[in-house]
Amino acid sequence: MKRNIIYILLALIIVLPASAQKLYNDAISLSDVSLWQQGNSLYVNMTVDMQNLVVSPQRSLTLTPLLTDGQHNVPLQDIIINGRRRQKAYIRGLAIERESPTAIVIPYNKRETFNYTQTIPYQPWMENASLNLVENLCGCGNNEEMLAQELITNDVSTEAKRLAAMSPIVAYIQPPVEIVKARSEKYEAHLDFPVGKAVILTDFMNNYKELMNIHSMFDKVQNDRNLTITGISIEGFASPEGPLKLNEQLSQKRAEALKTYLTTNEKAPANLYKVSFGGENWNGLVKALETSSMKDKETFINIIKNTSDDALRKKEIMRVDGGVPYRAMLKDIYPGLRKVNCKIDYTVVNFDVEQGRIVIKTNPKYLSLNEMYQVANSYPKGSEDFVNVFDIAVRMYPNDEVANLNAAAVALSKKDLKTAVKFMEKANKQTAEYINNSGVYDFLSGNTNQAIAAFTQAAHMGNDAAKANLQQLQRILDTKQSSTK
Repeated sequence: MKRNIIYILLALIIVLPASAQKLYNDAISLSDVSLWQQGNSLYVNMTVDMQNLVVSPQRSLTLTPLLTDGQHNVPLQDIIINGRRRQKAYIRGLAIERESPTAIVIPYNKRETFNYTQTIPYQPWMENASLNLVENLCGCGNNEEMLAQELITNDVSTEAKRLAAMSPIVAYIQPPVEIVKARSEKYEAHLDFPVGKAVILTDFMNNYKELMNIHSMFDKVQNDRNLTITGISIEGFASPEGPLKLNEQLSQKRAEALKTYLTTNEKAPANLYKVSFGGENWNGLVKALETSSMKDKETFINIIKNTSDDALRKKEIMRVDGGVPYRAMLKDIYPGLRKVNCKIDYTVVNFDVEQGRIVIKTNPKYLSLNEMYQVANSYPKGSEDFVNVFDIAVRMYPNDEVANLNAAAVALSKKDLKTAVKFMEKANKQTAEYINNSGVYDFLSGNTNQAIAAFTQAAHMGNDAAKANLQQLQRILDTKQSSTK
């Protein structure tokens, strides 16, 4: 009967404002209140302090925790506090009816602190429900003298909410120290030579511009005190028309001509130079054809790749479509195949973190991955500077497994899954850091079970980030015991 009265009067109840969990005129205190959903159950827990509660001998106070969202109502187990006379009547009634009490009964002389726990089937509407306390004070003859409802909490902790609040930890790898930082600068020079000549004339056709570009490359390296030149490589090429022997001689003479020019005009000692001869530039022709819009380019590429004899290859190319496309190639493509590649090899000094912070902005290629890692970690983790350093690292070392792993970690920390996948494809998939980060990817993608499997594997391999991620998930997914600690 009492439960029916509660439902009838819910619309008339005065809902009192939430306080510091002081209820029933500050006579009842609630603490450690939690509503914890786990699987198909909702665990309700709170500590009830009634030490300041006074109930007159003939009265009975019934407290009913009520879970409600305004449309659904689930009353939980009652707490009944009987005065001295009402307690005796209550006991007599149970004896007569031979029933066990369905409520938690607190005798008038046992007002104390106790832990209230309930487990009920979880339903989706409960995610946004509140837990209220319905207070019903009865006198003799079961006449209700007061009915009130006070808010206990509206914070329902669901698995979905806890998972959404989790920030999985990504793992980074510290790159190995680069003992000798070897670097190089390259320039592909397209120098023009008079017919049958191999002497560089600075004022001939486009030579002045090409030579200025080579001088600029040398100045950059020679004028930087952080760099030491270790070698200069020159390789000459000829376009593949005419006799093979003549083309080989041209590629050799033109490479040697550039060496002669540079030893005369640059500071680098002659013993640093190494000259090689590429002969006819067939590889360059294939690359040029692949990027061209010529309609017969596939025919030419097949001839080059499938004909081993140079003389026969040239004849086959000249015969395609009556020689028209060949003459176009002589004009548009072949001049670019007559080139001399120049490369300067050098070493770079080591930089400390403060120097590295400057160099990363001016000449990042001078830093090793390890130095970049040290610079990144000199900034707060996750800060803009921290992220920028790892972005620069993967641009400077696009095929390095560690650089890609760390760039993927940065992307995951920003929840950029598309970018993370791109970098993870180039990372070493056998490392604990990769496995942890794949778990982070799975978690952010909503695959919690796969994430747990990955974190478990990485944790067994000793990865601290994976161990921390497992602990976070265990706290989220543990049963009610976790919510009552």
